[in-house]
Amino acid sequence: MAEVATERMFVTAPAERCFAVSSDIDAYPQWAADIKEVTVHDRDDQGRPQLVTFRAAAFGRSTSYTLSYDYSAAPNVLSWVQTRGDITSKLDGSYVFEPTADGGTEVTYHLEVEMKVPLPGFIKMRAQSRIMSIALRDLKVRVESLA
Repeated sequence: MAEVATERMFVTAPAERCFAVSSDIDAYPQWAADIKEVTVHDRDDQGRPQLVTFRAAAFGRSTSYTLSYDYSAAPNVLSWVQTRGDITSKLDGSYVFEPTADGGTEVTYHLEVEMKVPLPGFIKMRAQSRIMSIALRDLKVRVESLA
């Protein structure tokens, strides 16, 4: 059964920059702590990565998964669905970028995870929370460093 979680973070940068950084998937290994390698298999008609395989650190080991990105709600939303994974059967999610009155952005991260191997619920939730917290923290640092 898939576990669904949502986390939010405020970023002191415009929503457009948040979207630009999050959709520059080729650059993830430069700033996303757990992403070790990115292979882009397909791009959309605007040159944005559409089908991407990641090698990442997870659960004390290396994991591989392929995501298909959807830019139909750009630049307000970047969403993805997993098409293949070695330890996950589902790793679907989205970033939602909502501009705030002070020129910043509230970033909401939704993630739905389903493991191939059954794990106790508290372990899945802890892993999911770690993935989300690190992803949001790293995104915030990267976006704000480009100011």
